[in-house]
Amino acid sequence: MQEKQDRRRNKDREEESPITERTVRINRVSKVVKGGRHLSFSALVVVGDGEGRVGIGMGKASAVPDAITKGSTYAQKNMVDIPLKGDTIAHDVTAKFGGSMVMLKPAPPGTGVIAGESVRAVVELAGVKDIVTKVRRSTNPTNVVKATLKGLQMLKDPEAEISRRREYAQRNELLQTELAAAAEEAE
Repeated sequence: MQEKQDRRRNKDREEESPITERTVRINRVSKVVKGGRHLSFSALVVVGDGEGRVGIGMGKASAVPDAITKGSTYAQKNMVDIPLKGDTIAHDVTAKFGGSMVMLKPAPPGTGVIAGESVRAVVELAGVKDIVTKVRRSTNPTNVVKATLKGLQMLKDPEAEISRRREYAQRNELLQTELAAAAEEAE
């Protein structure tokens, strides 16, 4: 009886949660042991809320649903915030992970998500609606997903970056005037 109530509560929480998940890859791993082959599965899962938060997780288990569940919980624990500019990203970025290289470029409204399966899963769950992407070199889904997330983390908010650079320029200018004044006093 208690188990049924717990399951109902978990279903209610899942329905309320805005987080969606997408399984990118399921890999069957076979280990040869004395009694024959021992099969296990690994699943690469991407989760996101569609509003700038996304995470990836890798789950391993002896059954596919368990592997997906483990990957999903790990991904939800490791979600990161992505700075978006409307429905696209703020600037071009190229990221490399392992042998994969992913290029992400902003696109005008109405373009849509032009991306392969692995990159599409990450950028759509992050909430990007207009983007152009290209995967160079290795197309291993695990490395492509990790490179995409790395690229999205490299994005910077333009307004915050401009204010940071202005502060740096003002500090540098002030330091230059102080050094010039000190040099005149020394003469």
